[in-house]
Amino acid sequence: MTWYPQSYVDKVPMTNMNMRPDPATGYPGRTYRFYKGETVFAFGDGISYSTFEHKLVKAPQMVSVPLAEDHVCRSSECKSLDVAGEHCQNLAFDIHLRIKNKGKMSSSQTVFLFSTPPAVHNAPQKHLLAFEKIHLTGKSEALVSFKVDVCKDLSVVDELGNRKVALGQHMLHVGDLKHPLGVMI
Repeated sequence: MTWYPQSYVDKVPMTNMNMRPDPATGYPGRTYRFYKGETVFAFGDGISYSTFEHKLVKAPQMVSVPLAEDHVCRSSECKSLDVAGEHCQNLAFDIHLRIKNKGKMSSSQTVFLFSTPPAVHNAPQKHLLAFEKIHLTGKSEALVSFKVDVCKDLSVVDELGNRKVALGQHMLHVGDLKHPLGVMI
């Protein structure tokens, strides 16, 4: 849960449930997905008896979406693709991470995988793709894997409510670790 500062309550009427910010009215938006202001605690922050380190073991730097030769996006500058279609069948990849408990105490941690999509269709600043809770004894480590479905997990909703795969540079986040991922045709 995102904890907002006291000033948030002064700026935002509790009757406004819009998620996306509105610069014209000064409305800052809601939730970790759209709110860019100061927070007391950001979504996914937590208290632990230890300190954890995240290292990327395996993840692609680019994913190519296979399109038919006559697809309109082969001859024009498309910013996104509809998720419906053969190009979205079985289009997935794995991410492998090494999580290390750097402290002496046994502790649990929830490993959150976030994505920041390219700035198309008023996309969120980031969204949660997957998570896994692990428990590690002091000074131990574990491997955590996530399967990412490109068309499901890296898509955004356009202004008309249609789900689209955003083309361009995505950023994957786990803790302080960031990994760029290009989605191309």
